[in-house]
Amino acid sequence: MLDMRKCLPRISVITPSFNQARFIEQTIQSVLSQNYPHLEYLIIDGGSTDGTLDILRRYNGHLTWISEQDSGQTNAINKGLRMASGEIVAYLNADDLYEPDTLFLVGKYFNSNSDAMCVTGQCQNIDEKGKIIRRGVSWYKNFWLRVGSYSVLQVLNFIAQPATFWRRCILEQIGYLDERLQYTMDYEYWLRIGKHYPIHRLHRPLARFRIHSNSKSGQTSTDQFNEELLVAMCYGKGLPILLHKLHRIATVQVYLHYFRQGQRKRAHA
Repeated sequence: MLDMRKCLPRISVITPSFNQARFIEQTIQSVLSQNYPHLEYLIIDGGSTDGTLDILRRYNGHLTWISEQDSGQTNAINKGLRMASGEIVAYLNADDLYEPDTLFLVGKYFNSNSDAMCVTGQCQNIDEKGKIIRRGVSWYKNFWLRVGSYSVLQVLNFIAQPATFWRRCILEQIGYLDERLQYTMDYEYWLRIGKHYPIHRLHRPLARFRIHSNSKSGQTSTDQFNEELLVAMCYGKGLPILLHKLHRIATVQVYLHYFRQGQRKRAHA
């Protein structure tokens, strides 16, 4: 009998890292525990000084890692993409997690759908302790993940970065992530892919996105929303951009609500 595991595509997962010793081992274990037969796991560290390197050394032989100064998260991801040898690529930040069997689900989907160039799935938000939070936000994004089109993507980013995978060959066609962007390099990349190929969807949780006080998403700044608007304006005009601006106003209010809620919880902890 043919072993279908041998037919699965090679998947390269890249983790950009900088001083994430608190979470990175959980991330590593969530990748390695997939037991995916054709996995290449690359960790691109920016010169951490918090004990991250001691953790990485414990996994020598199970993954490949480098540690050197870089110009930021996007630069580290692009380094990993250039090193990657897998047919399928993805990146998972050093505080996020894969759900069990994610790589098998993704590998089987690409195997069965030769026309699929990019696949995304659902993602849950978790806090510092791994507890699921912001269920309403997840429900909202999953709704648009099911029904949203490219025009809707110009209005709001319903694609979860940790749950997204694409064929490495399209890097030759559309290039790498834009290193000028600090917050929305993933959103810009989905819009870039979407101009050429439909983004396929798996309607089940593939990853967990961690929100904490030291993460970009855990800080109170409008920079991310401003950058997202500039990205959207590069790929659309007219009604989608007007709706994007209106949605941005509502999103800021929801963001501030969750931030203040988190502040109150920390104050009473």
